[in-house]
Amino acid sequence: MSEAIPMDSHFIPLVNKLAGHRVLCIGDVMLDRYIYGQVERISPEAPIPVLRMQREAITLGGAGNVVRNIVSLGGQVDLIGVVGQDQTGYDLASQFAGLSQVTPYLLTDNSRPTTLKTRYVADGQQLLRADFEVSQPISEDMEQQIMLRVRGALDGCNVVILSDYAKGVLTPRVVAEIIKLAKEKNRRILIDPKGRDFVRYLGASLLTPNRRELAEATGSAIKNVEDAERAALQLIKTYQLEGVLAKLGADGVCLVMKDQPACHFRALAREVFDVSGAGDTVVATLALGLAGGLPVADSAALANIAGAIVVGKIGTAAVTREELLRELMHDQARQSEEKIVGIVQATEMAERWRKQGFKIGFTNGCFDLLHPGHISLLRQAKAACDKLVVGLNSDESVRRLKGESRPVQNETSRATVLASLADVDEVVIFGEDTPVNLIKAIRPAVLVKGADYSLDQVVGGDLVQSWGGQVVLAKLVDGHSTTATIARLKDGKKAVG
Repeated sequence: MSEAIPMDSHFIPLVNKLAGHRVLCIGDVMLDRYIYGQVERISPEAPIPVLRMQREAITLGGAGNVVRNIVSLGGQVDLIGVVGQDQTGYDLASQFAGLSQVTPYLLTDNSRPTTLKTRYVADGQQLLRADFEVSQPISEDMEQQIMLRVRGALDGCNVVILSDYAKGVLTPRVVAEIIKLAKEKNRRILIDPKGRDFVRYLGASLLTPNRRELAEATGSAIKNVEDAERAALQLIKTYQLEGVLAKLGADGVCLVMKDQPACHFRALAREVFDVSGAGDTVVATLALGLAGGLPVADSAALANIAGAIVVGKIGTAAVTREELLRELMHDQARQSEEKIVGIVQATEMAERWRKQGFKIGFTNGCFDLLHPGHISLLRQAKAACDKLVVGLNSDESVRRLKGESRPVQNETSRATVLASLADVDEVVIFGEDTPVNLIKAIRPAVLVKGADYSLDQVVGGDLVQSWGGQVVLAKLVDGHSTTATIARLKDGKKAVG
């Protein structure tokens, strides 16, 4: 059973580690052409819409879109692909020429056209896609030319991507030889696969199939994450892979590595405008993460976010590091809001955490005007457990304990500040004078209070010890208290007056 992995603040500094690495990308390059317009009537000749064309745009597609994403994330690329001797091939070469971080090796094959996909779009919706292409395998001579370029480029690259769109470039011979060479050079090889027969991918590092590709390759229905995990394990065993990153659309991505627990990264909630090329974004981000030395799980997490960003754009698009950072920071703020829960939700989450093997810690207080003493307490509390729940006195509770002039900040403000801290996993506001009922509900394994208390003074300490838990007294930071801070502020006002 895979574990759902949330996004947290540790992903933010990882984004910059995507930059500066060179990737070798081999595959089916193509040109994507978009014709935009308006539909105002139905044709009198047939029951079809009439598109009044207004503008058109061309962009790199297929393996070319993988390249665009690598470049926009700060990477460099050696690209090997095949084009025809035609205007589309010329236009495609011109697109690559505008990318200084790309070294393109475009081989010309007079027997085939350059793949062109033309999409007709009105009001943000595709009306029709027309493809001009051939899919027969390239010749033996062209295979040899590709392998010659691969041998020349492999030493200078950190990771290899095969972008397979089943247009005939990645023949079984080419794929097998590239996998063999990559292994000899100790390079990871990522494959965005196509078709039903994955035998030609035997021995690859990672495959990144979507839901349909995973289902077709294994003959299994992929209705949920558990189905995807079982199918991925089947692929790993059958084709001697290191792992599979299954792209599941609205269900996010599921990472399954050989002999390791599976990880599920949920899809980010956002409006989907166009899924064209999202798989290219995922494999590009994954490759750069691995090239930058990130763990596979962290690379997959960033790839999932990048894919979610790109489906919110119109057309085949790329993602930048700045967009990734903005999304991560927005997600961190969203998670902070989700940390503030009621006692019922806190109880349910605590039970879920226990079943997952996490040690639950608890501490409580008013936390009015957060200061270094509070931060030290929370840091020590988190160090003693896996998941830290903070019980926060309500405004009424604080007034009863501290007087009518307190709290300085209301419970919403205090909870928001606490929830923004990485050490805090959950904040629960309670209205009683003590958190004993909250402790009974959550049943923490660790109860943490400041060392200004003795063990027998800690509310709920006897309860926690009765079910086998422990009470930890955290070291205090001298010279910090909310009461003293308020007193100094009052004294300052008097002096000014």
